[in-house]
Amino acid sequence: ISLGLVGSEMCIRDRYIAERKYEMAIHVINEAKRCLNCKKPMCREGCPIHTPIPDMIHTFLEGDINQAGEMVFENNPLSIVCSLICNHENQCEGHCVLNRKGSPVHISSIENYISENYFDKLGFSGIEKNGLKAGIIGSGPAGITIAVILAQRGYDITIFESREKIGGVLRYGIPEFRLPKSILERYKEKLIELGIKIRPNTAIGTTISVDDMFRDGYSAIFIGTGVWKPNTLHIKGETLGNVHYAINYLTNPDVYRLGDTVNIIGAGNSAMDVARTALRHGAKKVTVFSRSDHLAASQREVDYAKIDGVEFVVHVEPVEIVDDGVIFVELECDGKGNLSPIRGTENLYQADSTIIAISQGPKDRIVSTTTGLEVNEKGLLVTNTFGETTRDGIFASGDVVRGAKTVVEAVAYSKQVADAMDDYMKGLMHERDL
Repeated sequence: ISLGLVGSEMCIRDRYIAERKYEMAIHVINEAKRCLNCKKPMCREGCPIHTPIPDMIHTFLEGDINQAGEMVFENNPLSIVCSLICNHENQCEGHCVLNRKGSPVHISSIENYISENYFDKLGFSGIEKNGLKAGIIGSGPAGITIAVILAQRGYDITIFESREKIGGVLRYGIPEFRLPKSILERYKEKLIELGIKIRPNTAIGTTISVDDMFRDGYSAIFIGTGVWKPNTLHIKGETLGNVHYAINYLTNPDVYRLGDTVNIIGAGNSAMDVARTALRHGAKKVTVFSRSDHLAASQREVDYAKIDGVEFVVHVEPVEIVDDGVIFVELECDGKGNLSPIRGTENLYQADSTIIAISQGPKDRIVSTTTGLEVNEKGLLVTNTFGETTRDGIFASGDVVRGAKTVVEAVAYSKQVADAMDDYMKGLMHERDL
């Protein structure tokens, strides 16, 4: 009887999944049919990586979902990821002409459906190896993009990842409810299919140095280590035991015990992720504090946070963190956009824990152990427009160059850097053959 019940439950579950897929397909088709196929597609202009949106939709509606998936993947190796986490309302969908008088085409849903359908069919064959090695330090968005492009062009690629699993900020900085980690496991399998070697738990700049990599025959090295050093407020109380930083919390929320009430200082997308994650891990009241009423987070993420029950306090600035909360002072605007504290308005907002979410900068592990690499005043690697650093043969892109930006911006820039690395190594190959 129990086996029969299990079988019955499995049938119900499978039928439910099938029905949901069918409903999603109908939704996607209906949305695709709303596309006007504009001669001048503003949606594409609004996309940082210029996804061929009208062509993708037209090909999909013509019945060739594989061709649509191929064109999207070739343009953006992280199309599945970007379809889920991009700031669509300010990018592709925000630029859709239908947005002017009504609702834009839900491009993100269409791209996700096409990319999901195509990804597992994606195969790599007939790649001729050229005998050159390239090392990729960091497996975040930039590192994965560079690795995929160069491996397809015949290079022997090794990814060095300081943590146990690939993904970088995709895995350790974005919550599961926004980006399922199963997607990253699927990417790992594709990387392996491409012949890419992955060395987890290997932090370059400790046991192994960049010079060691050049010694061992790597023709070019890419640095895409992201920004993992939290920015600090430099106010009294930051060392207290109930104070944490957003990037550290998001790495592994399960190890934290925040209590019932949580104060979050900062109002970017990371702060929204922290707030919603804290509620999902048992917090009963979560409040986000911002200096301005123009929150740095996207409107969609703010809306989701409000729906989840996050509260907001604006026009305040922290002056001190204490054991039972944060003391904020109110701010006033001088009419020119400048905010200044109002004396005598200091007020304690009680909380069991405080999380500081005011972005982050790069660690200096690689720079401090590698000669010839210059950084700017923020500790970010100095590069030219092609991602070439100040040391020959070393390239960089992503957040470690531009600071904390969006995933799609990192991918778009990394495509240029991959081309530059390809040209550089082809030059070495030519010199070798002379």
